[in-house]
Amino acid sequence: MSRWRLIYSIKLGLSKILILTFFLFLPSHLYSQQETSIEDMEKEYENSGAKKNDLSILYELSNEITEPNKKVKYSQELVRIAKAKDCTKYVFAGYFQLGNAYQVKGDYSKALESYFNAAENTDSDRELGQIKLVTGDVYSLSKNFERSVKYYDEAIQYFRGAQDAQDSTYLGSGLFNAGDGYLKNNQLDKAFSYIQEAGLIFDKLDFVKGAAYCVGTLGLIYAKQGENEKAEENIQDAIQKLEKEEDYAPICEFLTAMADIYTEKNDEAKALEFALLSRELATAYGFKNEIIESNLKLSEIYEKTGDIPESYRYYKEFIIYRDSVINVETAQSIAGLRADYEVDQKQAEFDLLNEKQKNQQLVLISIAVALFLLGLLAFGLYRRNRFINKTSAIIEKERNRSDRLLLNILPEETAKELKKNGKVKAQKFASVTVLFADFKRFTLVAEKLTPERLIKTVDYYFSQFDRIMDKHGVEKIKTIGDSYMAASGLPFPSHDHASRILKAAFEMTEFVQETKDKALFDDADFEVRIGLNSGPVVAGVVGIKKFAYDIWGDTVNIAARMESHSEIGRINISENTYELIKHEFHCEYRGEVEVKNQRILKMYYVNAVKENIDKKAV
Repeated sequence: MSRWRLIYSIKLGLSKILILTFFLFLPSHLYSQQETSIEDMEKEYENSGAKKNDLSILYELSNEITEPNKKVKYSQELVRIAKAKDCTKYVFAGYFQLGNAYQVKGDYSKALESYFNAAENTDSDRELGQIKLVTGDVYSLSKNFERSVKYYDEAIQYFRGAQDAQDSTYLGSGLFNAGDGYLKNNQLDKAFSYIQEAGLIFDKLDFVKGAAYCVGTLGLIYAKQGENEKAEENIQDAIQKLEKEEDYAPICEFLTAMADIYTEKNDEAKALEFALLSRELATAYGFKNEIIESNLKLSEIYEKTGDIPESYRYYKEFIIYRDSVINVETAQSIAGLRADYEVDQKQAEFDLLNEKQKNQQLVLISIAVALFLLGLLAFGLYRRNRFINKTSAIIEKERNRSDRLLLNILPEETAKELKKNGKVKAQKFASVTVLFADFKRFTLVAEKLTPERLIKTVDYYFSQFDRIMDKHGVEKIKTIGDSYMAASGLPFPSHDHASRILKAAFEMTEFVQETKDKALFDDADFEVRIGLNSGPVVAGVVGIKKFAYDIWGDTVNIAARMESHSEIGRINISENTYELIKHEFHCEYRGEVEVKNQRILKMYYVNAVKENIDKKAV
């Protein structure tokens, strides 16, 4: 197995996530270090009520954990408890790490707000210098490299005269990040000088990750200068070092850079290998910026090879991920200007006023010009194109109506594929959760109702079920009589498919019970039972007329068995589903139950969501 495939094979077992502009920890002399591992510390904290208010443990957790959602959780708890104890240094620490967590998540507005709150809770020049560094990080990630370099250079001026190792780390960080900003602005000489100086500092401090970042970034500079051999040598060296450190976000960027190098060498096959690996690695860890860059690179390579459909597919994914990130201009004009206030209040107020005035003038001018042009266009084309416009409106209305009808029976991506190709390829999904719901005494109640009342009653329940599925991002598959079928984790795979569909199932049972108890609907005397199972399925469209999206596989059959062996008002799940959700829900083991075809299956009732999970979600 090549080293590149080795990276891919182990990536799913790792959880630490850092971005290329790495985060700074607070000065170690302020806080005691715990000798136990961070995993043991987390378990001890979660299982010990007495340590829930221990600020030093909370600091260690918020500082050392790199998984973004956990980092947010512990940082928020640190801020809350530190405020209650009036401990300013820990309030600063909590807000600082909260900003780092939001920066990883790509929520730059919240990151800047957190850094602003941190700055309000310190009088230390060193800590304000740290704020300048991470503020520069946010602008760098927001592609505003000119502003990011400004903050980095201000921080560098302070830390350049410092002597201790902690300040040397900050100096190296500022130099590296400023060099990266100059690289993005194509100021290659300055970039090379800054990165090289940062590398010498990190080597002296024996900071392996920092040194690896510098080696790889020098490779990027060599690549821009056309020195591909030096570039490839540096980047491969950096990837090797970062792989040992299990630091995968910068590896994604370096792999994309390798794809650039091989694209220039006209070795598209090798370029595709590196770009695809970068995308797979970034997707596995949810690195949004790296996903965006790798999708764009794949689109460019496929376009160069003449494979336009594949180029379009990856460009479409590039657009989807790009649009999901906070609008850069908005972040700069609102959150960005507020970040100025965090570090330099008077300068920020001045910038904010000027920016608002410029924006207002620009908006007014744009609106006036747009209205004038629209008026001219409307006046010039009205008489000549009235008939064409009416005809186009009718065609567009019917087309939209057709699209809406198609989306009512097929997932959006499947509908697009069907319209484009006239058929849909079957897809295999490695892990989804399938739900079946069925009404008790449906036949007895149905016999007492007229057909019209029966249809109206069933529609009442199933319409609400559809709304619940939409709310939780679950795909409705079909209804058969009084049976309702849905699946989570398709057509877009997700890691939390079992948890989402279980929450939907609880909402279904609550809705049915409330309808019955409060007599919210005439003839509403039904009770529901629900069953779920998780596993692989095959999905596709059946037939050439009256299209139907459906799923097949043993996973579906077992889900049906779970429903048929459930009880009224309860949710029965298989062992497969239990393994996915056991840490989030209270479950009751039912034992092994014999089902159809003499199969023996382990079953569990899901009773409730665990309280600590709910609090974490909040």
